[in-house]
Amino acid sequence: MRAPNLPLTRDLVLIGGGHSHALLLRMWGMKPLPGVRVTVINPGPTAPYSGMLPGFVAGHYGRDDLDIDLVKLARFAGARVILGAVTGIDRAARQVEVAGRAPIGFDVASVNIGVTSAMPDLPGFSEHALPAKPLGPFASAWDAYRAGDGPASAAVIGGGVAGAELACAMAFALQQRKRPAQVLLVERATALTALHAPAAAKLRTALAAQGVTLMENSEITEITPRGLTLADGREIAAEFIAGTAGARAQGWLQESGLELQDGFIKVAPTLQSSDPAIFAAGDCAHLVESPRPKAGVFAVREAPILLHNLRAVLEGRDDLRPYRPQRDYLKLISLGRKSALADKAGLALSGPLMWRWKDHIDRKFMHKFQELPQMTPPTLPRHHAAGMEEALGTKPMCGGCGAKVGRDALASALSTLPAPARADVTALPGDDAALLLTGGARQVMTVDHLRAFVEDPEVMARITCIHALGDVWAMGAAPQAAVASLTLPRMSEPLAERTLTECLGAITEILRAEGAELVGGHSAMGDELSIGLTITGLCERAPITLGGARPGDRLILTKPIGTGVVMAAEMAGAAKGEWVTEALKHMTTAQGVAARLLSHAAAMTDVTGFGLAGHLLNICTASGVGAQLDVARVPLLPGAEALSAAGHASTLYPKNRAALPFQPMGAKEDLMFDPQTAGGLLAAVSGDVAATLAQLRAAGFPAVEVGEITDKRGQIEMV
Repeated sequence: MRAPNLPLTRDLVLIGGGHSHALLLRMWGMKPLPGVRVTVINPGPTAPYSGMLPGFVAGHYGRDDLDIDLVKLARFAGARVILGAVTGIDRAARQVEVAGRAPIGFDVASVNIGVTSAMPDLPGFSEHALPAKPLGPFASAWDAYRAGDGPASAAVIGGGVAGAELACAMAFALQQRKRPAQVLLVERATALTALHAPAAAKLRTALAAQGVTLMENSEITEITPRGLTLADGREIAAEFIAGTAGARAQGWLQESGLELQDGFIKVAPTLQSSDPAIFAAGDCAHLVESPRPKAGVFAVREAPILLHNLRAVLEGRDDLRPYRPQRDYLKLISLGRKSALADKAGLALSGPLMWRWKDHIDRKFMHKFQELPQMTPPTLPRHHAAGMEEALGTKPMCGGCGAKVGRDALASALSTLPAPARADVTALPGDDAALLLTGGARQVMTVDHLRAFVEDPEVMARITCIHALGDVWAMGAAPQAAVASLTLPRMSEPLAERTLTECLGAITEILRAEGAELVGGHSAMGDELSIGLTITGLCERAPITLGGARPGDRLILTKPIGTGVVMAAEMAGAAKGEWVTEALKHMTTAQGVAARLLSHAAAMTDVTGFGLAGHLLNICTASGVGAQLDVARVPLLPGAEALSAAGHASTLYPKNRAALPFQPMGAKEDLMFDPQTAGGLLAAVSGDVAATLAQLRAAGFPAVEVGEITDKRGQIEMV
């Protein structure tokens, strides 16, 4: 008998994807603590590594080299990722507040959000300059600026080590592009005071060698569109201005109720804040007993202590360990070209060898997050029933529509059902929603149920709701009411309440935006999260069905395809986090407005489990027509074609492909059979197609004309 899944009983929430949390997630994935649900909240799917920023600015590293992929890392750790900006912590309710979604409950939380080098008190900084931290926006802006041509002028505000590194890197990068350049490093007092004297002297020499002008004792009073205005009245021209002067804590911490030092969270040696259930690490934390500079080396070395202490609190143990930072630490400073300066204990060494050392350390750190074990299917017992290998497959089963039963099996099972005996119930051939006549009103009813493929219950609830509404929208109906069916993984009552609150809140928000209501439902515990919805809708006129297409109609698709391959690759750790994020964005985009703009369609369906080709075949079969599909014009999600070419596919793909076996093969052609979850609407329309497309695009839908209906009955031709 199979052992039951262990219940979830504690919520650990990691706020921020900084170095400490990234290392913690990797270590957690190697040895998770049973019963703990881990959540990481970060504004984006990646977290830049600060150690490689100067090398990126100089052009030695690509943009991807700089980023830790938090989506991949969280998959490895079994954690859910919430992409959003934290706006506060409600300590009494034990909730983290995130913009645009329901609060996230926690039992234990940890904060590792870094700092910002923004200078809001300096007039004009917010409008005409960029802080070097957070790194992501700065790196993207610099990438665009250095790609230009003609004379360049850049200024770095702040004469510390970080500012000097950036100034050297900027000057080198602009020289490599043969751009005449002026690069300034501006400091209000004396520069480079954090270094020992020999290292400071070498760094000054390196700045001069790179052509950087060091301006000390220069007070900036304003930043204008033209550059810098100094206290002595001078105006210094600069197009690209970066701020590195000091480190500021993120503003929402002021309202957290935690004890702060200059805006940073005060922590004991155990890394606990004034609230024992809330920890902090990295630059956002202030070590009360042993204050240290804001440097990544401390965040890295705090990670094992943070992991041990979080586990101890989650287990109810009191054997917490103290973090004891070293008094001095090795500083490896990039000098623009592939040369670096090492500073420790008064010893200063510089040159290419120091660069190779720094490069080795940085790449070794990033390698920890690039080589993560992949999911493998369960091992079969020695003795098992015949056919189990085929049923199990060669990889873990997909979720969403990738977990559906194949088209042939479903059609065969449905063919055994008798026709409706009631005169007020009509089951339309091929359509997923039934037509009901209730008191003279035309009503459609549909049901959909998805096995979760993301760890975030709220996102999964949004996807399921939009996916289920697709059948109502495709028939030209207005959503009316819904009941929900939720199966939660085994968990404690507090976690179940938090999960249900997130799911039902998301479903209600989407339904009410469509004028519909959630009127009840059912919940149960099981092995994994799955969400289902039964939805009714009202038709003011005859519903749009699959059977109305006619030769000459043009085919319009409202969303790109590729969710199946992207999420299958994500399960295998092969999809970039930004690709997964884009796929989830499309899956959580409602299509009520698009459906109303397509209300004149002759036939319409939502593209889901059987893929674009399979659902187009359903239209052709019901309408007694054929179709020509222009594969080159079909929009794809980012990364979908590359993943398809690499051999990734949903577990439902082979059955979908078998429905049209004689079509051309190739990475993009294969995607026509990719099962979609919460996919776009596919409509056969006539008349002014250009006007319809313009209206859809103006409403925010990336709609494209992808083919036409032909008179070749039952035939789909891919061109």
